[in-house]
Amino acid sequence: MKPFDVLLKESAAAHGHLCAGQVVGVRMAMLGCRMIGLDDPSHRDQIKKFLVFVEMDRCTADAVAHVTGVKLGRRSLKFMDYGIMAATFKNLETGKAFRVISTEESRDLADVYAPEIEGKGARQIAAYKRMPDSVLFRVQKVNVHLTEFDLPGPTRRKVTCCRCGQVVRDNREVEIDGRPVCRPCTRQSYFSHGVEVSWPDMNWTPVSSVSSDRVKEDITC
Repeated sequence: MKPFDVLLKESAAAHGHLCAGQVVGVRMAMLGCRMIGLDDPSHRDQIKKFLVFVEMDRCTADAVAHVTGVKLGRRSLKFMDYGIMAATFKNLETGKAFRVISTEESRDLADVYAPEIEGKGARQIAAYKRMPDSVLFRVQKVNVHLTEFDLPGPTRRKVTCCRCGQVVRDNREVEIDGRPVCRPCTRQSYFSHGVEVSWPDMNWTPVSSVSSDRVKEDITC
């Protein structure tokens, strides 16, 4: 794994700014990876060996994802909307899983670890770099229950909603009266009152015309 300073610089650049959450996230990811036995999680040999569950949509989550290389599109990153500054790291080969939680006490201890730094934000950044893992985090050994539909890889199941005809992948449908229904049709959704719309700009395409040979070339590349 790259040194902490390098990972923090890269993560902050990818995120858009350096903040206390970035420091916490980078250290959280480094600790989590060490605990499940990975030394270079973003490397091709290790990227398929683990999953990461993040419990917040804040700066820390971006840092955890950057250090580990997990992605939603690869199904190696799972977002659990708990509002908690925590992440769980699971080794798919060994089955070991550890949940790393940022302690609330660490905020209060910033003045102790970096008393000479002026400004709350700068002081937190400096303090979080200096605190030992045992002060910055709590760690829980946990059991993470997975099914084949939670794992990376090709789609393992596709069904069609009996109400609207939408295809639902990876066993995410709801069964009602023995028939598959997509969650929006059950009102178990983040949106409501969906109405189909159309406008002239929907005729836009990034490529106006292309030969079949060029298409084959692009696919091959």
